[in-house]
Amino acid sequence: MNNLMNSIRSFAKKEEGAQVVEYALIIAVVSIVLVIALGDETSGLRSSFATLVARLTTCFTPGATCT
Repeated sequence: MNNLMNSIRSFAKKEEGAQVVEYALIIAVVSIVLVIALGDETSGLRSSFATLVARLTTCFTPGATCT
C-alpha cells in the first residue's frame, strides 16, 4: 500500500502529468469551439455519415444484399 501511495505522490509532483492534462483540456476546448462554429456546415457531413452507417448495417445483416 505504501508503494502505491509513493507512486501517486511521485506522479503528482511531476510536471509532465500536469502538462498532459493541460494539453488535453486545450484540445477539448478547441474541439468544442470547432463543433459550435461549424455546426450548420456539418449537416451534409452528418447526412453522409448516416448514409454510410445505414449501408454498413445493411451489409452486415445476414441475408441482405450489400450495395
